[in-house]
Amino acid sequence: MAPSEAVDIIEILEKSREDFHASAKGLPESLAKTRPEENRWSVLECVEHVTTVEEMFLKRLAGGEYTEAPPEDKTKEAALAQRFVDRTTKRQAPETVLPKGRFTSLAEGLQQFQSARDSTLQFARERAADLYTLASVHPAFGPLNGVEALMIIAGHARRHAEQIREVRAALENR
Repeated sequence: MAPSEAVDIIEILEKSREDFHASAKGLPESLAKTRPEENRWSVLECVEHVTTVEEMFLKRLAGGEYTEAPPEDKTKEAALAQRFVDRTTKRQAPETVLPKGRFTSLAEGLQQFQSARDSTLQFARERAADLYTLASVHPAFGPLNGVEALMIIAGHARRHAEQIREVRAALENR
């Protein structure tokens, strides 16, 4: 991976972290646990889900092999990033990453998200030269190289940042 590409994925991860934090900024703890409707997640549940997915995804990526990784494909990377951010199509999360009440407060959840993202950024920096040769398999997207996997992590946080904004708007319009 060229140095500029390593900087790009780091920047994308940092911007998605900023976006995620900004989406929850200033929300009172009393509203963080409130669901806008019975079948929708609260902000705290969104934070838990994103944190859990990031931790699991990084663990899977870190355990990837350095053989037979999908080749570098800038078009696929961009498509993956956009696919996650687009909320016009709702998706059902797998049972393993559904919120289970892991955090007692929004502050705790955001702190854990920060810790997970710090680990992701550290991984990206340390393995920058090898990301295109790192092979990982995603249950829905199949074989990925390391950059594609990191694009999914960044896009997932941005998708749920948008969901948090939707939840906040619904709560404020009550």
